[in-house]
Amino acid sequence: MASLGKDLTFLIMQFCDEENLKKTARMLEQESGYFFNTKYFEELVLDGNWEEAEKYLSSFTVIKDNKYSTKIYFEIRKQKYLEALDKHEFHTAIDILKKDLKVFAQSNEELYKEMARLLALDDLRENDSLALYGDALTARNGLLGDLRAVIEANPLLQGKTRFPQIDKSRLRRLINQSLNWQHMLCTRPLWNPHIDTLFTDHRCPGSDNMQAQLSSLPPSPVAVEWPLSGDSSTDSLVTIDQVTAALAEEGRLYADVKSTEHINEGEGSQTDISTCCQASRKELPIEFPSTVERVLDMGSIMTSMDFHPVHEALLLVGKLSGDVEIWDVAGYKKLFSRAFVVNLLTEKVDKNHAIAVNRVLWSPDGCLFGVAYSKNELHLYDKNGSSFDKKFEIDAHIGSVNDLAFSKPNKMLVIISCGDDKLIKVWDAATGAKLYTFEGNKDPVYSLFPGLKRDIHFLFSISISGEIKVWLFDNKGSRVAYCAPGSCCTRMACGNKRLFLCGTEENGESYLVEWDENEGNIVRNYQSLSKRSSTVVQFNTCLDRFLAAGDEHVIKIWDMDSDKLLAVIDADGGLQARPDICFSKKGNLLAVSAVDNRIKILANDSGRRFLQEAAFDFGDSAKRVTESFSNLSVGSSPFPCQGVAGGNGTMATNVFKIVEVSRCQSMLLTSGVKTNLIRRLVYTHTGNGILALAEDGTHLLWRWAKSGKATMKCAPQLWQPRSGLLMTNDLPDKSGDVVTPCLSLSKNDSYIVSSSGRMISLYNLVAFKKMRNVMPSPPAATCLLFYPPDNNIIAIGMDDSTILIYNMRVDERISKLEGHSKQISGMAFSTNLNVLVSCGVDTQIVLWDSITWEKKKSTVLQVSVGWVTYDLSETNVELDKDQQHFLAVHETQLAIYETATLRRVKQWTITTFCTRISHATYSCDSRMVYAAMRDGIVLILSAVDLVPRIEIDSSAYLPPQLSCYVDPVVVASHPHKPEQFVLGLSNGGVVSVFVSEAALGGMWLLLWFTYAALRSPEGGRCRIRRRIVVAPDQACRLESSTEDPVEEDHAELAYLGYCGEQFHIPLCSLCAHELAPHLF
Repeated sequence: MASLGKDLTFLIMQFCDEENLKKTARMLEQESGYFFNTKYFEELVLDGNWEEAEKYLSSFTVIKDNKYSTKIYFEIRKQKYLEALDKHEFHTAIDILKKDLKVFAQSNEELYKEMARLLALDDLRENDSLALYGDALTARNGLLGDLRAVIEANPLLQGKTRFPQIDKSRLRRLINQSLNWQHMLCTRPLWNPHIDTLFTDHRCPGSDNMQAQLSSLPPSPVAVEWPLSGDSSTDSLVTIDQVTAALAEEGRLYADVKSTEHINEGEGSQTDISTCCQASRKELPIEFPSTVERVLDMGSIMTSMDFHPVHEALLLVGKLSGDVEIWDVAGYKKLFSRAFVVNLLTEKVDKNHAIAVNRVLWSPDGCLFGVAYSKNELHLYDKNGSSFDKKFEIDAHIGSVNDLAFSKPNKMLVIISCGDDKLIKVWDAATGAKLYTFEGNKDPVYSLFPGLKRDIHFLFSISISGEIKVWLFDNKGSRVAYCAPGSCCTRMACGNKRLFLCGTEENGESYLVEWDENEGNIVRNYQSLSKRSSTVVQFNTCLDRFLAAGDEHVIKIWDMDSDKLLAVIDADGGLQARPDICFSKKGNLLAVSAVDNRIKILANDSGRRFLQEAAFDFGDSAKRVTESFSNLSVGSSPFPCQGVAGGNGTMATNVFKIVEVSRCQSMLLTSGVKTNLIRRLVYTHTGNGILALAEDGTHLLWRWAKSGKATMKCAPQLWQPRSGLLMTNDLPDKSGDVVTPCLSLSKNDSYIVSSSGRMISLYNLVAFKKMRNVMPSPPAATCLLFYPPDNNIIAIGMDDSTILIYNMRVDERISKLEGHSKQISGMAFSTNLNVLVSCGVDTQIVLWDSITWEKKKSTVLQVSVGWVTYDLSETNVELDKDQQHFLAVHETQLAIYETATLRRVKQWTITTFCTRISHATYSCDSRMVYAAMRDGIVLILSAVDLVPRIEIDSSAYLPPQLSCYVDPVVVASHPHKPEQFVLGLSNGGVVSVFVSEAALGGMWLLLWFTYAALRSPEGGRCRIRRRIVVAPDQACRLESSTEDPVEEDHAELAYLGYCGEQFHIPLCSLCAHELAPHLF
């Protein structure tokens, strides 16, 4: 009854909001404490209504409740104090300091004194920590971002920030149902009854002419209705049959009223499913994996599967026969297989009953996997060089081992099992020793689910009778016990910090619900699961947004925030009646079991590209499995970093891998602006700022405030004007149009030109605002570049394959360059040679005279055999420091060309590399090339021979929670520090990376020297070419010599680098540490 009372309170809140009784609704929220209205609270903060905001907050929590509550109150009062100082209202500020902030002085006296010292400043921005403080609105928006995270983490507010999903006008509808029921009980019901009040039960008045009234009654059930708010045309009247169904229904007051009409599931179900499937394809979001890309033949019945947590292409499969296999889903290959071997522990098992696999599961880091069998045993496999070996096998339970899980309490990896013996056991994953035994279940334990909250590890268990228990990792028994909705075999999953339960009752009726673990209640009951199932329905979560379940030969999909069925996928037919489903950790792939012992792999666009790219890289399966498993422990790609260097065709070897954070420093730049993936990224020419352009057209600018230099010691601040307005490009009207964002920064760092598929705009970077629009589309701009001698002139690459030379000051087109066949993707000006280098998605490179704007030369970047380029695959170009050479970047290769002749000097292709190149750039001294790969790896190549020397794994520069799910999209190098660069990420973030000198010292340097005679005795000159290999702490060695010899006393050694520098070194035994000062 207490739960129904809470539900009724929510219905009254909804009613008050619908009737525009806002103050009443807020008062009810405060007095009941059931719902913390974050939207209302944020409106109070944005309006600066601090007193009302604190009053509303105090109904749910006070300052001293916990550290989260203290933080919320402090941030609100601090912002109020700063705004008073900014307005020079010093009396108000002193009053706030004494009355509001004094309470925090006991816990942090230094901070309180620091805030008091702000009173002595004429402008609070003179304080270093407040140097980038904008206007009040901008600061309040930034404050909201911090408050949201703290409110979400506050245990006193958890479960109170989401209003239950209730149908429109639910309270009115319940009253209508009650009135219908009362009217049905009337002895003389009128055809059109009049409702005067709700204070008493309804009764139709008596009549002298009863027969006349009886004859006037309609043959069908009547309906009495209290008018609904809004448009009632879509809300049909509630009939008596529906009221009867509602009265019979148990659960929440705001559950949907279901019809009692009987449906024959045996007839027409396939037609309904087909119709639903066709109708739902338009509704299915594009990010959900829905297209069949692979079909794998297992050869026997599959019982369990799990994608690898790091390597998306590896699928672990358990079978009814007891076999365990690992499959490469991109290459259709089986990489690993182990059959169940009968030993002393299992030799007494009935020979007529085969031992099947109940569950297979990877450990969180992917270095181990566990197997639970239908008879007694639990096996753990460990990576051993090129394969997996059985680490230990345990006689874990009496009877079947039903489920297993991994957890890491006290920083120790453990494996947990449960079985038919009603026990749960915890084992040390390193030694196999039993650590804990959880007892107290009345029935066999069916499933396990580990949890983590506020650094406390715990475990959910569910028995076959639906009893849910919560355990801590000790021997003190269960802490909490609940009952699952169906009192049956149930599994649990987590998504977006919410728990979900799915199970099937003995009568075949299945359910899928969102579960409140704090109160043990149902939050939402998802509809449309079958009523007659012979096996347990399998389900999973995807992308922290969707729920999916295999049911009735299809995959049914729900949005987590709606109980209505979102979509249905039939996967081209042929699925099992209750198919097993499994998502990859990134949510790009979906494995689903099909008839005839097959597994279908479904993919979204990202997954499809991944499978296509990976398929080109797969060679011999034996070699592949060796390379895959040897790299699992470092979290890098399962395939080695190899490429072919042009010229001599040598393979890249001795690649120094960085998988430790100590080898490089990284700093994730903070931003309160929500964006999607970063498409363009540049340092300012002075090096004190970073400018990014996101796919949604938003510009982000970070600056180092006081030092004026980009340093890893302090983080740059996101810069915004006091108005709080962003610099945002116009986007195309049609959401499906392909957008190629582009920007260019003027050499004085004052202006940028930018476009995101529509209007080209000129922005003032100092004032951070748009100055004017330059040129509309179509055709859309796909590449922009300032002309170095004159900031008024820009080169505009268009998607119609032309290049416009345009004077912005007078709005005049200077020239139109035609020579490409597809859209322009890259341009670079050489002022030394007076040329423009351009390239397009057609892989053509063209050289233009920047004086006459005539075409001089052209060449085509040759794509390697075996690679298929996408229609919009970009080619980019970048000049080196002396502008005599340029770097060409394509998704399949890197190449260095001579600028004047377009002759290719060096090339590196990725013929055996696991994934394609996202973007690459020179270091500021042009001696290294930074290449960001699509699997998260960053390569550092020597520009001398274009061979990879260092490989940086994503775990070395990204936090653990991001390294498996976020990839680099674009890279930019620091204009003055060759060891520093930044990466634009697929989640809209930007990370700055500094590679340590120790790591760079591990590179082999291949240097070409020219051994030149100043003047021979005959007065002529001759050259000797020597290849000198320099290794750390080793002497240089001369490998070859050609042409005519000269006398050494007439000669000197000159280094011919791309930077055009020369230095003189005596030709003798020379160590690398002596040479280093000349090189770096």
